[in-house]
Amino acid sequence: FADLVLETWDLHCDRNGREHRTADMGCQQLVVRRGQPFSITLRFSGRGYEEGVDKLSFNVETGPCPSETSGTSSHFVLTDCPEESCWSAVVQQQDGESLSVSLCSPPDARIGRYSMTLEACTDYQGSSYQIGDFILLFNPWHPEDTVFMRDENERREYVLSQDGLIYQGTCDYIFSVPWNFGQFEDDILAICLNMLDINPKHLRDQNRDCSRRNDPVYIGRVVSAMVNCNDEDRGVLFGRWDNHYEDGMSPMAWIGSVDILKRWKKFGCQPVKYGQCWVFAAVACTVMRCLGIPSRVVTNYNSAHDTNANLTIDRYINEKGEQERHSWDRIWNFHCWVESWMARPDLAAGYDGWQVLDPTPQEKSEGVYCCGPAPVKAIKEGDMLLKYDIPFIFAEVNADVVYWVVQGDGMQKQSIRSSDVGKHISTKSVGRDSREDITHNYKYPEGSEEERAVFEKAEHQKKSIGEEDEGLHLRIKVSEGANKGSDFDVFAVVHNNTDEERVCRVTLCARATSHNGTLGPQCGLTDPVDIDIEPRAEKRVPLRILYEEYRDKLTQDNLIKVVALLNDHQTGDIIVSVRDIYVENPPIKIRILGEPMQNRKLVAEISLVNPLAVPLNSCVFVVEGTGLTEGQLVKELEEPMEPQAEAKFRMDLMPRLSGLQKLMVDFESDQLTGVKGYRNVIIAPQPM
Repeated sequence: FADLVLETWDLHCDRNGREHRTADMGCQQLVVRRGQPFSITLRFSGRGYEEGVDKLSFNVETGPCPSETSGTSSHFVLTDCPEESCWSAVVQQQDGESLSVSLCSPPDARIGRYSMTLEACTDYQGSSYQIGDFILLFNPWHPEDTVFMRDENERREYVLSQDGLIYQGTCDYIFSVPWNFGQFEDDILAICLNMLDINPKHLRDQNRDCSRRNDPVYIGRVVSAMVNCNDEDRGVLFGRWDNHYEDGMSPMAWIGSVDILKRWKKFGCQPVKYGQCWVFAAVACTVMRCLGIPSRVVTNYNSAHDTNANLTIDRYINEKGEQERHSWDRIWNFHCWVESWMARPDLAAGYDGWQVLDPTPQEKSEGVYCCGPAPVKAIKEGDMLLKYDIPFIFAEVNADVVYWVVQGDGMQKQSIRSSDVGKHISTKSVGRDSREDITHNYKYPEGSEEERAVFEKAEHQKKSIGEEDEGLHLRIKVSEGANKGSDFDVFAVVHNNTDEERVCRVTLCARATSHNGTLGPQCGLTDPVDIDIEPRAEKRVPLRILYEEYRDKLTQDNLIKVVALLNDHQTGDIIVSVRDIYVENPPIKIRILGEPMQNRKLVAEISLVNPLAVPLNSCVFVVEGTGLTEGQLVKELEEPMEPQAEAKFRMDLMPRLSGLQKLMVDFESDQLTGVKGYRNVIIAPQPM
């Protein structure tokens, strides 16, 4: 027999991409998922493959120093009876000189870039051919993959969906902002793989790092560290919380991960300025979804940052409700992290499923600014010793906040009302633009037997005393329409739950605050008033918050913290109530003109009214949406926007993908920043 000579080959990038759900990646490269077969065609010249005469075998390799023992290299022969636990190649069909071969990786293969060679051997004479490169990803569709997810709707949301909603605001005023994850956009996969290749663990020991890339726990930990730059590890984002963002982008201005990851690449992996928690979490979510690990962004309201890990956050205020001393322990009005779905074979049974990863740099873990993966189940059960970082996250959702009122004579008195930590833990619902409350995944019902048992296990005595049914109750209410540019009212509402008249003194104090709990200047204060309340009745004490008072004090977070203090003259008790008020931005209106169809021009009309009493300068609209825009579209207004004036413009789009897409808009100006809007658009497929 003459030698078998390979003439051409076809990796069927498109067909394999569709079958492996990677076609949207649009890269001219073969991208497949582990454990799932993919087919290639080999075309020989002169004669076809003869079974029994010719011996065909393949080599696949990943990483700089591939070896069989590290699982980064495999040599396997064309066979009829493949084994599931290793790489295999099977003849699919033969047609003259062309041969279709089905290749399959084991479901625990290392992910990343691979090169593939074919060896053809006849009568001990052989030739070797380099037949191309491919990328291997995690496979949530394969029951043997450690990231396997059973429900197809969940896989669509947490792996394939390129846009989503991130919850922000306060626990009393929850709202969402749109986010373009864009994990299949051009170049994003290459950037994510590059992130793995420049991580410090890889630079220290390339072979060991590549051999551990079959493990989503390991990958999650690397991604959590690489999204922030606090270890001088060439991480993606620079965190900043002080309202000075002039030499970069304000964290409030971002609208998607693609722009951030592309900037990071363009500037040679220099950190992109600036991020805060939802930006860190969203970028990590993009990277994890891109690599094939189901992931979602989660928001925890009233999130505690307990630096000394005693599960108690002490707050000291004076009798006017003003902060008395600085504390490193903080309460964030909300904090975002990522949950990624994976098995935990490294732990005892029962901890598979959602794992917390928190890329926002807060505390070091094993010497590095990263956090997780921590099983949500372990947080709920108070299993503090399991890997990784359970105590820190347990505190974020369970710490006590105790208010101490420092009186004129220096005496300190504990308030009898605690504020609640770990409320309304939220994420976007599957397949819908509504909020799913997942607090029950993190904690047992308050006051339940199970909660007490968990706190005992975590050696945590709950210091804060719940509201008793007796006595006086204090809460803060906000009038409708806390809108930027307007005055609005807040009220201390005092309820007398006893059968006798009570006399008490009430003070209200308002201050601008930032999202991480740092207090700014005062923007409203009442003189203390003495009120008497009939039995079982309630009274309100108002505080009007004026636009001219808060206008120059508000940070880009748009937050005002109101503290109400009540002295009960009869019992001597002091009650504190605290509420964060979000001052609303104006809405952005988006209209879609015409019938949206794939690869046909579509017009969007975008408008916004300036609600302020002053003109807005340097006004810019940024528009983006996966499958709707190529990158970002920017519209700069040439003139300032006068008070109450409307800016309206039209923009041409060319939808690339069919189905449900989100068009997202961000508006920036000197006085009004981080204004967001979005519109769902259903794109009809192009007629064949």
